Amino acid sequence: MSRKELPRPGLLAAAVAGRITNREGAAALRITPRQFQRLKQRCREGGPLAVRHQGRRRPSHRRLAAGVGAQVQALLQDRYAGFNDTHLTEKLRELHGLAVSRESVRRLRRALGWPAVHRRRPAQHRARRPRAAAAGQLLQIDGSPFPWLEGRGPAMTLRGAIDEATSTVIALHFRPTEDLHGYATLLHQVFTTVGLPVALYGDGVNILVRTDRHWTLAEQRAGTQAPTHLGRVLHELGIGSVQARSPQGNGRGERLWGTLQDRLVSQLRLRAVATRAAANAFLPEFLADFNRRFARPPGQPQAVWRRPPRELALVLRCRYTRRGARDNTLRLGPRLLQIPRGPHGRSYAGRRGEVRELLDGRLLVLADATIIARAPAPGPDFTLAPRTHPSAQRRRPAPPRLAPALAQLAAALPASRRPPPWRRAYNPRLAITAGYPERRG
Repeated sequence: MSRKELPRPGLLAAAVAGRITNREGAAALRITPRQFQRLKQRCREGGPLAVRHQGRRRPSHRRLAAGVGAQVQALLQDRYAGFNDTHLTEKLRELHGLAVSRESVRRLRRALGWPAVHRRRPAQHRARRPRAAAAGQLLQIDGSPFPWLEGRGPAMTLRGAIDEATSTVIALHFRPTEDLHGYATLLHQVFTTVGLPVALYGDGVNILVRTDRHWTLAEQRAGTQAPTHLGRVLHELGIGSVQARSPQGNGRGERLWGTLQDRLVSQLRLRAVATRAAANAFLPEFLADFNRRFARPPGQPQAVWRRPPRELALVLRCRYTRRGARDNTLRLGPRLLQIPRGPHGRSYAGRRGEVRELLDGRLLVLADATIIARAPAPGPDFTLAPRTHPSAQRRRPAPPRLAPALAQLAAALPASRRPPPWRRAYNPRLAITAGYPERRG
Protein backbone atom coordinates (compact mmCIF):
# COMPACT_ATOMS: atom_id res chain seq x y z
CA MET A 1 0.00 0.00 0.00
CA SER A 2 0.99 3.57 -0.50
CA ARG A 3 1.48 6.01 2.34
CA LYS A 4 -1.89 7.53 1.54
CA GLU A 5 -3.66 4.15 1.75
CA LEU A 6 -2.10 2.87 4.98
CA PRO A 7 -4.58 4.60 7.41
CA ARG A 8 -7.62 3.35 5.51
CA PRO A 9 -7.94 -0.30 6.69
CA GLY A 10 -7.98 0.62 10.39
CA LEU A 11 -10.58 3.38 9.98
CA LEU A 12 -12.74 1.22 7.70
CA ALA A 13 -12.60 -1.68 10.15
CA ALA A 14 -13.69 0.67 12.95
CA ALA A 15 -16.57 1.93 10.80
CA VAL A 16 -17.68 -1.64 9.95
CA ALA A 17 -17.64 -2.47 13.67
CA GLY A 18 -19.72 0.62 14.39
CA ARG A 19 -17.17 2.40 16.57
CA ILE A 20 -17.07 5.51 14.34
CA THR A 21 -19.50 7.03 11.87
CA ASN A 22 -19.01 7.38 8.13
CA ARG A 23 -18.75 11.16 8.48
CA GLU A 24 -15.97 10.88 11.12
CA GLY A 25 -14.00 8.41 9.02
CA ALA A 26 -14.38 10.55 5.90
CA ALA A 27 -13.14 13.62 7.78
CA ALA A 28 -10.10 11.69 9.04
CA LEU A 29 -9.21 10.52 5.50
CA ARG A 30 -10.16 13.88 3.95
CA ILE A 31 -12.59 12.32 1.51
CA THR A 32 -16.35 12.61 1.04
CA PRO A 33 -18.72 10.42 3.10
CA ARG A 34 -19.98 8.83 -0.14
CA GLN A 35 -16.44 7.75 -1.09
CA PHE A 36 -15.94 6.43 2.44
CA GLN A 37 -19.05 4.27 2.05
CA ARG A 38 -17.69 2.82 -1.22
CA LEU A 39 -14.40 1.94 0.46
CA LYS A 40 -16.25 0.36 3.40
CA GLN A 41 -18.27 -1.83 1.05
CA ARG A 42 -15.08 -2.94 -0.73
CA CYS A 43 -13.50 -3.71 2.65
CA ARG A 44 -16.50 -5.95 3.60
CA GLU A 45 -16.28 -7.89 0.35
CA GLY A 46 -12.54 -8.25 -0.20
CA GLY A 47 -10.83 -7.47 3.05
CA PRO A 48 -8.27 -4.72 3.82
CA LEU A 49 -6.30 -5.26 0.59
CA ALA A 50 -9.38 -4.41 -1.48
CA VAL A 51 -9.09 -0.73 -0.58
CA ARG A 52 -5.95 -0.36 -2.69
CA HIS A 53 -6.17 1.67 -5.89
CA GLN A 54 -7.79 -0.39 -8.65
CA GLY A 55 -5.33 0.88 -11.28
CA ARG A 56 -2.35 -0.76 -9.59
CA ARG A 57 -0.25 -2.94 -11.94
CA ARG A 58 -2.41 -2.02 -14.92
CA PRO A 59 -0.84 -0.51 -18.05
CA SER A 60 -1.14 3.24 -18.20
CA HIS A 61 -3.51 4.83 -20.68
CA ARG A 62 -0.77 7.41 -21.45
CA ARG A 63 1.84 4.80 -22.37
CA LEU A 64 3.57 4.97 -25.73
CA ALA A 65 2.00 3.01 -28.56
CA ALA A 66 3.50 -0.33 -29.46
CA GLY A 67 6.68 0.11 -31.49
CA VAL A 68 7.00 3.87 -30.90
CA GLY A 69 9.65 3.44 -28.22
CA ALA A 70 11.71 1.15 -30.43
CA GLN A 71 11.36 3.63 -33.33
CA VAL A 72 12.57 6.50 -31.18
CA GLN A 73 15.54 4.50 -29.94
CA ALA A 74 16.44 3.49 -33.50
CA LEU A 75 16.36 7.13 -34.64
CA LEU A 76 18.41 8.16 -31.62
CA GLN A 77 21.10 5.61 -32.45
CA ASP A 78 21.25 6.34 -36.18
CA ARG A 79 19.97 9.64 -37.59
CA TYR A 80 19.82 11.79 -34.49
CA ALA A 81 22.92 10.59 -32.70
CA GLY A 82 24.28 13.40 -30.52
CA PHE A 83 20.97 15.33 -30.31
CA ASN A 84 19.94 16.51 -26.88
CA ASP A 85 16.58 15.44 -25.46
CA THR A 86 14.72 18.69 -26.21
CA HIS A 87 16.09 18.94 -29.75
CA LEU A 88 15.25 15.32 -30.48
CA THR A 89 11.71 15.82 -29.16
CA GLU A 90 11.20 18.74 -31.54
CA LYS A 91 12.48 16.76 -34.55
CA LEU A 92 10.30 13.76 -33.74
CA ARG A 93 7.20 15.97 -33.73
CA GLU A 94 8.10 18.06 -36.78
CA LEU A 95 9.53 15.44 -39.14
CA HIS A 96 8.08 12.12 -37.95
CA GLY A 97 4.75 13.09 -36.37
CA LEU A 98 5.62 11.37 -33.08
CA ALA A 99 4.04 13.22 -30.15
CA VAL A 100 6.58 12.08 -27.58
CA SER A 101 7.37 14.12 -24.49
CA ARG A 102 10.88 15.12 -23.51
CA GLU A 103 10.71 12.92 -20.40
CA SER A 104 9.83 9.89 -22.54
CA VAL A 105 12.80 10.61 -24.81
CA ARG A 106 14.99 10.94 -21.74
CA ARG A 107 13.72 7.62 -20.35
CA LEU A 108 14.32 5.83 -23.67
CA ARG A 109 17.82 7.30 -23.93
CA ARG A 110 18.69 6.18 -20.42
CA ALA A 111 17.34 2.70 -21.23
CA LEU A 112 20.01 2.50 -23.92
CA GLY A 113 22.64 3.42 -21.35
CA TRP A 114 23.55 6.67 -23.10
CA PRO A 115 24.54 9.70 -21.00
CA ALA A 116 23.06 13.15 -21.56
CA VAL A 117 24.68 15.33 -24.23
CA HIS A 118 24.79 18.31 -21.90
CA ARG A 119 25.11 17.42 -18.27
CA ARG A 120 22.80 19.43 -16.06
CA ARG A 121 24.77 21.01 -13.28
CA PRO A 122 23.18 21.41 -9.87
CA ALA A 123 22.45 24.90 -8.64
CA GLN A 124 25.44 26.50 -6.96
CA HIS A 125 25.24 27.32 -3.29
CA ARG A 126 24.97 31.04 -2.65
CA ALA A 127 25.21 32.65 0.73
CA ARG A 128 23.47 35.85 1.66
CA ARG A 129 25.84 38.81 1.57
CA PRO A 130 25.36 41.03 4.63
CA ARG A 131 24.56 44.67 4.09
CA ALA A 132 27.46 47.10 4.42
CA ALA A 133 27.66 48.59 7.90
CA ALA A 134 28.68 52.20 7.24
CA ALA A 135 27.61 54.73 4.65
CA GLY A 136 30.17 54.98 1.87
CA GLN A 137 31.55 51.49 2.41
CA LEU A 138 29.97 50.04 -0.76
CA LEU A 139 28.26 51.89 -3.61
CA GLN A 140 26.24 49.94 -6.17
CA ILE A 141 26.08 51.40 -9.70
CA ASP A 142 24.13 50.16 -12.69
CA GLY A 143 22.21 51.28 -15.79
CA SER A 144 18.69 50.53 -16.97
CA PRO A 145 17.45 51.05 -20.55
CA PHE A 146 13.69 51.58 -20.35
CA PRO A 147 10.96 53.69 -22.06
CA TRP A 148 11.15 56.27 -19.29
CA LEU A 149 9.24 58.90 -21.29
CA GLU A 150 6.64 56.40 -22.61
CA GLY A 151 6.95 57.54 -26.21
CA ARG A 152 6.80 61.27 -25.48
CA GLY A 153 10.54 61.62 -26.07
CA PRO A 154 13.68 59.73 -27.09
CA ALA A 155 14.78 56.40 -25.69
CA MET A 156 17.10 56.81 -22.71
CA THR A 157 19.17 54.82 -20.25
CA LEU A 158 19.10 55.76 -16.60
CA ARG A 159 22.24 55.30 -14.50
CA GLY A 160 22.03 55.22 -10.76
CA ALA A 161 24.22 54.88 -7.71
CA ILE A 162 22.76 53.60 -4.43
CA ASP A 163 24.54 53.32 -1.09
CA GLU A 164 24.19 49.79 0.25
CA ALA A 165 24.30 50.66 3.94
CA THR A 166 21.51 53.25 3.87
CA SER A 167 19.63 52.46 0.60
CA THR A 168 20.11 56.13 -0.27
CA VAL A 169 20.15 56.89 -3.98
CA ILE A 170 23.17 59.18 -4.31
CA ALA A 171 22.87 60.14 -7.98
CA LEU A 172 20.77 59.53 -11.09
CA HIS A 173 21.53 60.57 -14.65
CA PHE A 174 19.85 60.04 -18.02
CA ARG A 175 21.93 59.26 -21.13
CA PRO A 176 20.96 58.08 -24.63
CA THR A 177 22.94 54.85 -24.21
CA GLU A 178 25.11 53.09 -21.65
CA ASP A 179 28.47 54.72 -22.36
CA LEU A 180 31.61 55.94 -20.64
CA HIS A 181 30.41 59.55 -20.53
CA GLY A 182 27.32 58.56 -18.54
CA TYR A 183 29.26 56.59 -15.94
CA ALA A 184 31.85 59.36 -15.59
CA THR A 185 29.10 61.96 -15.13
CA LEU A 186 27.39 59.76 -12.54
CA LEU A 187 30.61 59.29 -10.57
CA HIS A 188 31.34 63.03 -10.76
CA GLN A 189 27.95 63.68 -9.13
CA VAL A 190 28.69 61.13 -6.42
CA PHE A 191 32.18 62.45 -5.69
CA THR A 192 31.11 66.09 -5.51
CA THR A 193 27.93 65.35 -3.50
CA VAL A 194 29.05 62.93 -0.77
CA GLY A 195 32.68 62.00 -1.52
CA LEU A 196 34.69 58.96 -2.53
CA PRO A 197 33.36 55.51 -1.49
CA VAL A 198 35.54 52.64 -0.37
CA ALA A 199 34.41 50.31 -3.16
CA LEU A 200 32.06 50.16 -6.15
CA TYR A 201 29.82 47.20 -6.90
CA GLY A 202 28.77 46.83 -10.55
CA ASP A 203 28.06 44.31 -13.27
CA GLY A 204 30.46 43.02 -15.92
CA VAL A 205 29.96 45.78 -18.48
CA ASN A 206 33.14 46.43 -20.48
CA ILE A 207 33.15 50.06 -19.34
CA LEU A 208 34.01 48.99 -15.80
CA VAL A 209 36.01 45.79 -16.34
CA ARG A 210 38.01 44.23 -19.17
CA THR A 211 36.01 41.63 -21.10
CA ASP A 212 38.46 40.91 -23.95
CA ARG A 213 41.07 38.17 -23.96
CA HIS A 214 43.86 40.17 -25.58
CA TRP A 215 47.09 40.47 -23.59
CA THR A 216 49.87 42.76 -24.64
CA LEU A 217 53.50 41.89 -24.03
CA ALA A 218 53.68 44.35 -21.13
CA GLU A 219 50.52 42.82 -19.58
CA GLN A 220 51.97 39.33 -19.90
CA ARG A 221 55.11 40.43 -18.10
CA ALA A 222 53.08 42.11 -15.36
CA GLY A 223 50.77 39.11 -15.01
CA THR A 224 47.58 41.20 -15.18
CA GLN A 225 45.54 43.05 -17.77
CA ALA A 226 45.50 46.83 -17.84
CA PRO A 227 42.18 48.23 -16.55
CA THR A 228 39.67 50.14 -18.61
CA HIS A 229 39.69 53.94 -18.72
CA LEU A 230 37.16 54.08 -15.90
CA GLY A 231 38.96 51.32 -14.00
CA ARG A 232 42.17 53.35 -14.16
CA VAL A 233 40.30 56.35 -12.70
CA LEU A 234 39.03 54.24 -9.80
CA HIS A 235 42.53 52.89 -9.20
CA GLU A 236 44.03 56.39 -9.02
CA LEU A 237 41.32 57.48 -6.57
CA GLY A 238 41.85 54.42 -4.35
CA ILE A 239 38.37 52.99 -4.95
CA GLY A 240 37.97 49.23 -5.04
CA SER A 241 35.87 47.52 -7.71
CA VAL A 242 33.74 44.43 -7.11
CA GLN A 243 32.05 42.67 -10.03
CA ALA A 244 28.59 41.20 -9.59
CA ARG A 245 28.46 37.70 -11.07
CA SER A 246 24.65 37.56 -11.27
CA PRO A 247 21.64 39.91 -11.10
CA GLN A 248 20.86 38.47 -7.67
CA GLY A 249 24.27 39.64 -6.44
CA ASN A 250 23.33 43.20 -7.35
CA GLY A 251 19.90 42.77 -5.86
CA ARG A 252 19.62 46.17 -4.24
CA GLY A 253 20.26 47.87 -7.56
CA GLU A 254 17.88 45.56 -9.43
CA ARG A 255 15.08 46.28 -6.94
CA LEU A 256 15.81 49.99 -7.29
CA TRP A 257 15.05 49.81 -11.03
CA GLY A 258 11.75 48.11 -10.31
CA THR A 259 10.74 50.96 -8.02
CA LEU A 260 11.99 53.70 -10.34
CA GLN A 261 10.27 52.21 -13.38
CA ASP A 262 7.04 52.59 -11.45
CA ARG A 263 7.39 55.84 -9.52
CA LEU A 264 9.75 57.86 -11.72
CA VAL A 265 7.84 57.06 -14.90
CA SER A 266 4.61 58.19 -13.25
CA GLN A 267 6.20 61.41 -12.01
CA LEU A 268 7.61 62.20 -15.46
CA ARG A 269 4.19 61.58 -16.99
CA LEU A 270 2.53 63.79 -14.38
CA ARG A 271 4.83 66.68 -15.34
CA ALA A 272 4.61 65.97 -19.09
CA VAL A 273 8.40 65.70 -19.41
CA ALA A 274 9.33 65.01 -23.03
CA THR A 275 13.10 65.72 -23.31
CA ARG A 276 16.22 64.30 -21.75
CA ALA A 277 17.34 67.70 -20.46
CA ALA A 278 14.01 68.25 -18.67
CA ALA A 279 14.17 64.73 -17.20
CA ASN A 280 17.69 65.34 -15.81
CA ALA A 281 16.55 68.69 -14.39
CA PHE A 282 13.72 66.95 -12.49
CA LEU A 283 15.92 64.24 -10.96
CA PRO A 284 17.23 66.28 -7.94
CA GLU A 285 13.67 67.03 -6.81
CA PHE A 286 12.70 63.39 -7.27
CA LEU A 287 15.76 62.14 -5.36
CA ALA A 288 15.01 64.31 -2.33
CA ASP A 289 11.49 62.90 -2.02
CA PHE A 290 12.60 59.34 -2.83
CA ASN A 291 15.33 59.21 -0.19
CA ARG A 292 13.03 60.74 2.41
CA ARG A 293 10.67 57.80 1.94
CA PHE A 294 12.99 54.82 1.42
CA ALA A 295 16.34 55.59 3.07
CA ARG A 296 17.21 53.78 6.30
CA PRO A 297 19.78 54.42 9.04
CA PRO A 298 23.12 52.57 8.71
CA GLY A 299 24.45 49.98 11.11
CA GLN A 300 27.34 52.25 12.07
CA PRO A 301 26.67 55.98 12.46
CA GLN A 302 30.15 57.03 11.32
CA ALA A 303 30.25 57.39 7.52
CA VAL A 304 33.42 56.48 5.60
CA TRP A 305 33.09 58.84 2.64
CA ARG A 306 36.42 60.43 1.68
CA ARG A 307 37.10 63.90 0.37
CA PRO A 308 37.77 63.98 -3.38
CA PRO A 309 41.03 65.51 -4.64
CA ARG A 310 41.16 69.10 -5.79
CA GLU A 311 42.18 67.99 -9.27
CA LEU A 312 39.09 65.80 -9.66
CA ALA A 313 38.46 67.18 -13.14
CA LEU A 314 41.95 66.02 -14.19
CA VAL A 315 41.29 62.53 -12.87
CA LEU A 316 37.94 61.88 -14.57
CA ARG A 317 39.36 61.56 -18.05
CA CYS A 318 40.66 59.25 -20.75
CA ARG A 319 44.45 59.03 -20.93
CA TYR A 320 46.48 58.30 -24.04
CA THR A 321 50.17 58.24 -24.95
CA ARG A 322 51.15 60.11 -28.11
CA ARG A 323 54.45 61.03 -29.77
CA GLY A 324 54.99 64.63 -30.86
CA ALA A 325 55.27 65.24 -34.59
CA ARG A 326 58.10 67.21 -36.18
CA ASP A 327 55.99 70.36 -36.11
CA ASN A 328 55.36 69.90 -32.33
CA THR A 329 51.76 68.78 -32.71
CA LEU A 330 49.82 65.93 -31.17
CA ARG A 331 46.79 64.36 -32.79
CA LEU A 332 43.94 62.71 -30.88
CA GLY A 333 41.34 61.50 -33.32
CA PRO A 334 40.20 64.45 -35.45
CA ARG A 335 41.60 67.02 -32.98
CA LEU A 336 45.06 68.51 -33.51
CA LEU A 337 46.87 70.15 -30.60
CA GLN A 338 49.81 72.51 -31.07
CA ILE A 339 52.51 72.30 -28.37
CA PRO A 340 54.08 75.70 -27.64
CA ARG A 341 57.82 76.29 -27.34
CA GLY A 342 59.29 74.89 -24.16
CA PRO A 343 61.81 76.47 -21.77
CA HIS A 344 64.93 77.79 -23.56
CA GLY A 345 63.29 77.09 -26.93
CA ARG A 346 62.90 73.40 -26.19
CA SER A 347 61.20 71.25 -28.86
CA TYR A 348 58.91 68.31 -28.06
CA ALA A 349 59.18 66.72 -31.50
CA GLY A 350 59.59 62.95 -31.26
CA ARG A 351 58.97 62.94 -27.52
CA ARG A 352 56.19 60.92 -25.96
CA GLY A 353 53.62 62.81 -23.95
CA GLU A 354 50.44 62.03 -22.07
CA VAL A 355 47.19 63.39 -23.52
CA ARG A 356 44.22 63.68 -21.20
CA GLU A 357 40.72 64.16 -22.58
CA LEU A 358 38.58 65.49 -19.74
CA LEU A 359 34.90 64.97 -19.10
CA ASP A 360 34.01 68.45 -20.34
CA GLY A 361 35.98 67.97 -23.60
CA ARG A 362 39.17 69.86 -22.76
CA LEU A 363 42.52 68.44 -23.82
CA LEU A 364 45.67 68.54 -21.70
CA VAL A 365 49.18 67.45 -22.68
CA LEU A 366 51.54 66.49 -19.86
CA ALA A 367 55.26 65.88 -19.96
CA ASP A 368 56.92 64.76 -16.73
CA ALA A 369 53.66 65.49 -14.84
CA THR A 370 53.69 69.10 -16.09
CA ILE A 371 50.97 70.54 -18.31
CA ILE A 372 52.64 71.87 -21.45
CA ALA A 373 49.60 72.45 -23.69
CA ARG A 374 45.84 72.93 -23.42
CA ALA A 375 42.92 72.90 -25.84
CA PRO A 376 39.35 74.08 -25.15
CA ALA A 377 36.26 71.90 -25.36
CA PRO A 378 34.92 71.38 -28.89
CA GLY A 379 31.36 72.27 -27.86
CA PRO A 380 28.54 71.68 -25.36
CA ASP A 381 27.50 68.43 -27.06
CA PHE A 382 30.85 66.72 -26.43
CA THR A 383 30.71 63.06 -25.41
CA LEU A 384 33.64 61.39 -23.73
CA ALA A 385 34.30 58.09 -25.48
CA PRO A 386 37.39 55.85 -25.49
CA ARG A 387 39.27 56.40 -28.74
CA THR A 388 41.70 53.53 -28.24
CA HIS A 389 42.19 50.77 -25.74
CA PRO A 390 43.68 51.82 -22.39
CA SER A 391 46.65 49.54 -22.98
CA ALA A 392 49.72 51.37 -24.24
CA GLN A 393 50.37 48.65 -26.84
CA ARG A 394 47.01 47.74 -28.24
CA ARG A 395 46.61 45.18 -30.97
CA ARG A 396 47.62 46.95 -34.17
CA PRO A 397 46.44 46.00 -37.65
CA ALA A 398 48.93 43.76 -39.38
CA PRO A 399 50.66 45.22 -42.44
CA PRO A 400 49.23 43.98 -45.73
CA ARG A 401 50.98 40.89 -46.96
CA LEU A 402 52.09 41.14 -50.56
CA ALA A 403 52.88 37.47 -51.05
CA PRO A 404 49.34 36.28 -51.98
CA ALA A 405 48.84 39.24 -54.34
CA LEU A 406 52.19 38.65 -56.02
CA ALA A 407 51.48 34.93 -56.36
CA GLN A 408 48.12 35.65 -58.04
CA LEU A 409 49.78 38.19 -60.35
CA ALA A 410 52.49 35.71 -61.32
CA ALA A 411 49.91 33.02 -62.04
CA ALA A 412 47.90 35.43 -64.22
CA LEU A 413 50.89 36.23 -66.50
CA PRO A 414 51.39 34.10 -69.61
CA ALA A 415 54.09 31.47 -69.36
CA SER A 416 56.08 33.12 -72.15
CA ARG A 417 56.33 36.41 -70.22
CA ARG A 418 57.40 34.85 -66.92
CA PRO A 419 61.13 35.31 -66.26
CA PRO A 420 63.06 32.14 -65.50
CA PRO A 421 63.69 31.41 -61.83
CA TRP A 422 67.40 32.33 -62.06
CA ARG A 423 66.48 35.79 -63.41
CA ARG A 424 64.16 36.68 -60.57
CA ALA A 425 65.18 38.71 -57.55
CA TYR A 426 65.40 36.54 -54.47
CA ASN A 427 63.26 37.38 -51.46
CA PRO A 428 63.31 34.85 -48.61
CA ARG A 429 59.84 35.95 -47.35
CA LEU A 430 58.27 35.26 -50.73
CA ALA A 431 60.28 32.16 -51.54
CA ILE A 432 57.41 29.76 -50.82
CA THR A 433 54.31 31.68 -51.91
CA ALA A 434 55.76 33.26 -55.08
CA GLY A 435 57.50 30.12 -56.30
CA TYR A 436 61.10 31.30 -55.88
CA PRO A 437 63.74 28.55 -55.64
CA GLU A 438 65.09 28.09 -52.17
CA ARG A 439 68.63 29.40 -51.78
CA ARG A 440 71.02 27.12 -50.02
CA GLY A 441 74.40 27.77 -48.43
